[in-house]
Amino acid sequence: MKKENIMRALKLGKITLNVGAGKDPNMLTKGVVLLKHITGTEPVKTTTKKRLQAWGLRPGLAIGCKLTIRGKKAEELLKRLLSANDNSLKESQFDNLGNVSFGIKEYIDIPEVKYIPEVGVMGFEVAITLERPGFRIKRRRIRPSNMGKKQLVSKKDALDFMVSKFKIEVV
Repeated sequence: MKKENIMRALKLGKITLNVGAGKDPNMLTKGVVLLKHITGTEPVKTTTKKRLQAWGLRPGLAIGCKLTIRGKKAEELLKRLLSANDNSLKESQFDNLGNVSFGIKEYIDIPEVKYIPEVGVMGFEVAITLERPGFRIKRRRIRPSNMGKKQLVSKKDALDFMVSKFKIEVV
């Protein structure tokens, strides 16, 4: 029998939660409170880098907040987030590099999350990054290198991993 190569096994790299608030500082404050309530971790505010006069944006203006979670905590949170989405994802939500993105329309759909009166009803975006062992060579500080084509995560690999690990159905 042929042994499975452990370097080909997929794993959950990270989950990124994002709330886009636009120019409204009140919405930004609500987004920060929401992400902290869901995860227990303080989110980071995202700022604009370019001036877009038509939209009224200037460099340094806070327009959203985001949060990255890794490890065991990410797996537990992902199970709850997928259950808020009825454990189903569309095939179009998977990209060709092993990433999955979907939105949560109302945070009160997530199990074990209670309604917060000062936030109201609000949604956010979830981005899941899948990777194989050895992906660190792209991000390391000394001598970063490119990945081989066989080591990249394909759309089919990501679909199979999410179906087998998290028991989702692809619509």
